[in-house]
Amino acid sequence: MDDKATLQRYLRTKSDDLLGKLDGLSEYDARRPLTPTGTNLLGLVKHVASVELGYFTEVFGRPSGRHLPWYDDGASPDADMWATAGETREDVIELHRFAAAHRDATIEDLPLDAPGEVPWWPEERRHVTLHQILVHMCVERAHHLGHADILRELLDGTAGQRPGDPNLSPRSPDEWAAYRARLEAAAREAAANEPSP
Repeated sequence: MDDKATLQRYLRTKSDDLLGKLDGLSEYDARRPLTPTGTNLLGLVKHVASVELGYFTEVFGRPSGRHLPWYDDGASPDADMWATAGETREDVIELHRFAAAHRDATIEDLPLDAPGEVPWWPEERRHVTLHQILVHMCVERAHHLGHADILRELLDGTAGQRPGDPNLSPRSPDEWAAYRARLEAAAREAAANEPSP
């Protein structure tokens, strides 16, 4: 497998993993803000799809024809980070799939050294190649997938990429509780031993 195919495979896998974080959630849980800055699962999916659409279309002169009103002048700040009551989960998932199809077409049609320009980056960094954007988007997606992992675990205890994820230690709920208690005890002991300022 060549470098382009490898990077594309990672993007596709992480795309599926991010969408999977919505599986089985109620509308409320998919949308509700879980951090002081409002981070929520459906908003992460909307944001990543929106960003990906920009990087794989506008940057390489391949317009998608899709209007994203949350980027209009006068749109409320961070409108790409949450879904309004009028935006359905299906709307956001469809946007995610639309962006993925455009991403894949761009990757397939262009060589890794294809030049692009990121108009929202500083002048000294804005001239890029497809290879740079592939790496950038792998990092961007992994960054937000990490957020989604934590949010989903906070919502209902679901951890890992999917049931039976081999990257998680196989523990029962009681074993996880004991493990967490052990970490809490270590944190408290370290805090008690901290020198006074």
